[in-house]
Amino acid sequence: MQKASLAVLLAAGIALAASPATADGLFSGNWYVTLGGAGISAPTFEGSKNRKLFFQPIISVGRGGAPRFASRNDNPSFAIYSSDVLRAGVVGKFLPGRDAGTDDALAGLSEIEWGGELGGFADVYVTDWMRARAELRQGIRSHDGLVADVALDAFTDVAPGLRVSAGPRLTYATSGYTQAYYGVNATESAASGLSAYDPDGGLTSYGAGGAITWDATDKISMSAFTEYKRLAGPAADSSLVQEGGSRNQLMFGVSASYKFGVSFD
Repeated sequence: MQKASLAVLLAAGIALAASPATADGLFSGNWYVTLGGAGISAPTFEGSKNRKLFFQPIISVGRGGAPRFASRNDNPSFAIYSSDVLRAGVVGKFLPGRDAGTDDALAGLSEIEWGGELGGFADVYVTDWMRARAELRQGIRSHDGLVADVALDAFTDVAPGLRVSAGPRLTYATSGYTQAYYGVNATESAASGLSAYDPDGGLTSYGAGGAITWDATDKISMSAFTEYKRLAGPAADSSLVQEGGSRNQLMFGVSASYKFGVSFD
């Protein structure tokens, strides 16, 4: 999450902290900003059988107290509405570029430029120990499709400041996304040796994730996490996955974040 989408979200957080003159209407009251990062081991690209280490920023801005639960797979978001049951607002995701330099398995395929996805999110706290989250994002530059992520997490505190959470996830994408990341046209087929493939939209993955989170202080939080994803439908049927990749995608890592409040009274 960087470049355009991250810059916009960071600018929003900085503006809130630095411009108390706007403290009326939408900007009045108490706000929080969470910043941090995660070190992750994951496949080199979605569908790859090879792995890499990379860094992922963490950023969240919202009104009122911090959410009762947040997951590391939540993309950078700005909560416009927040209550005990529902949080909703704007969400963004950075998409890195992808070419033969990313993985040898991509040799002969067209380069995908870096870009992002921008859309909306909603968190619903079904009970005191369960949260459902949905994100719907429109691709920008890297692809022109729609991507929807849905996750359900149960969470419980096993000791003061120590929380365990886990739950299922699934992703749906339209053909604008699957064509970019899983399609293989005739020219690419001849250059790569992969079979030509023209995917439609559909359910692209399902799986589950879990985490152990430690609140070292009321501002500092650290966690260890893992997620398993099984590619499905138009993603799983791609020759990129079938002939040189893997449907099974496992990632794990650690993260740390710092939360601070901003008050406009």
